[in-house]
Parts: sequence; C-alpha cells; structure tokens
Amino acid sequence: MSAGAAAGAVAGKASHSLTITLNQTHDCFICGLQNGFKVFNCHPLQQKETQIFEDGGIGKAEMLFRCNFLAMVGGGRKPKFATTKVMIWDDRKKAFVIELPFRSEVRGLRLRRDRIVVALDSKTVVFTFTKSPQQLHVFKTYLNHRGLCELCPEDGNSLLVLPGLEKGQVQVINLANPKRPGPIITAHTGALACISLNRSGTCLATASEKGTLIRVFDTASGNQLHELRRGSGEADITCINFSPDSTMLCVSSNHPTIHIFALPKKDGGDSKGSTFLPASFFSAKSVAKFTVSCPSSVCTFSDDGKTVIVICHDGTFYRCRFSSKGEPEMTIQNFLTGGVGSAVAGAAPERNAFGINAL
Repeated sequence: MSAGAAAGAVAGKASHSLTITLNQTHDCFICGLQNGFKVFNCHPLQQKETQIFEDGGIGKAEMLFRCNFLAMVGGGRKPKFATTKVMIWDDRKKAFVIELPFRSEVRGLRLRRDRIVVALDSKTVVFTFTKSPQQLHVFKTYLNHRGLCELCPEDGNSLLVLPGLEKGQVQVINLANPKRPGPIITAHTGALACISLNRSGTCLATASEKGTLIRVFDTASGNQLHELRRGSGEADITCINFSPDSTMLCVSSNHPTIHIFALPKKDGGDSKGSTFLPASFFSAKSVAKFTVSCPSSVCTFSDDGKTVIVICHDGTFYRCRFSSKGEPEMTIQNFLTGGVGSAVAGAAPERNAFGINAL
C-alpha cells in the first residue's frame, strides 16, 4: 500500500499540509505541518491529536497502527530537526524517545511492530524497533529520491519491497529470511514513481515516472497479473492503494483526478460481486474517475471496500460512492468543524482548509 503522498508539491503553501500518511490499516492518518502535526480518525472523520512545535515543521511522518509511537523527519520552511534524522515520538510521554541519524537525507520511512525501515538515496536500512534500535540489514537500491519502500504490516509476513539495482526494477525481500533471494521484478523501462503492496503482501502495484501504465504483480513469483492504463498523457503518480479484498485499485497523481480500476480474476471467474462499480466499469481497461480540489492527494478505500476516501493537502476530505449509473456521489467534510456538504457529479467541490493557523 502506498500510504504516503507527494509532500513537495504543496509544501510552499502555508494553508497546506507538508505530508499526509495513512496508517497500516487505513483508518487513521497523520498530517505533517509547518509547526507540528495532527492525527485524524477516518471513520468517522475526527481529530485525535494535535502537537504544536514552535521551532519547526514535520516533512515526513509515519504511524504505527493506532499506537503511541510515530516516526518523523523534519521539513518545511524551518524543519523541526535535520532532514538527515529519523525521530520516534512517544505520544504518551509527549517526547521524542529515539533518534536515528544518517549521513544523507532521509527519503522515506516505514514502520511495523518489530522493524524501522529508512530509505536513503541509494540504500535502505532496516533496524529493530526497540528502545535502542540495532541495524539489521542494508539493501542497495537504484537512485531513490522518492523514498520508495513498502513494508507488509502483517505479523506473519515480513515482506519488504524496494527499488532494485537497475532502473525500473523492484526487489522483493523476506525480512524473516533475507539471505534467500526473492523475485527481482522488471516492472518498467523507466524509473519507478510509485509502489504499493496490498494489505496481505501478496500483490504489488507499480507505476513509472511516465505514469501511463500501472502494473500489478504477484510478490511470490514475480509474475505480472494485470496491466492497467491510466491514460495516454504523462502524469506523476503519487499514490496507489488496493481495496481491502484486492479487487480494486485507486490512484492519484499530480493531476486532481482520482482513477479507480477493477482487477479482473485471471481464472475467468466473476469478481464483480465484490466491487461497488457498475458492470460496465468491470474491465482491466475501464476506469472510473472523479475530480478533487487538490493534486497529489492520498486515496484509499473504506474498510468495506465500497467507498473511496481522498485526503487532500488543502484539507478537503472526500468520501465517494458511485451510483448505479456510474456517477460519483461525494460527501465533503471540513477537518476542523466536521461540517458536511454534498456535491453532485461534475460540481466544483467546496475547498476546506486544515486550519493550520488555528492549531
């Protein structure tokens, strides 16, 4: 799953978040701000935590399910701390309790209950998640300025997915047995822009910097399962997420359009019953789409897989279902007031702000 969003696209605007990241179960998200962070519940939308840092901003943030530990990297106009450090925040103590310094800028990070994973420019480092973290593994990668790394959160699956050593490659690593080689997948001819695991770690979705095609692979064999076309025009894909049952994908990019794909079964079976789209949409080549207020948003599915949730850097939170005619029916909420407005298909959505100045 791709829980992070492209922070740089909107980092210069004071009324926008610097980063938005979903937790591992996609029922909470954290926003890094110019002066701290906020944590929200998704179902229902509710602010759970606010922390003000008078001395700087948070450019990257990662939750660990719903527990009190959060991983952060400084960012914004005045970073809270060096962008070469990962800091672990204990929300019970209201203090940073772990510091991991590096010689180069931290590009990405992921957590699970027993591991901290940090992506740097050309390597990814794995640590124990303990009071005094111990370095366990270092994996070399192709140039990785986007900080691409995905970690399966399930206790019984220690899968880590990273860029390979060559452009467009993905390496699949089992952290329970890292010396045993996993699949090396040649996903694209161009450099990778986005990678995402489904929640069980059995499927991997990838997109290149060209952004016209999304490919889905089996992580055990490395075999390609699907090829989906987002469009003919190039786009910078910033978020891909599977539905809970892995029958659908939602995709966002540097355009303000959310694309939804259905993943047909390869055995010819009928998987339409597990989706919420009309039958006319059920094809690897078909796409449902709708427009939101802000590009480079974070998109995911509700727990029942019947609603698409979109979280925008300008503070707008969408829930979108599709009518029997395939038209999007959207509900828009305000993060601060909880006010709800309705938008019919094609209508310009109301723009809502995080209220960063009102923390």
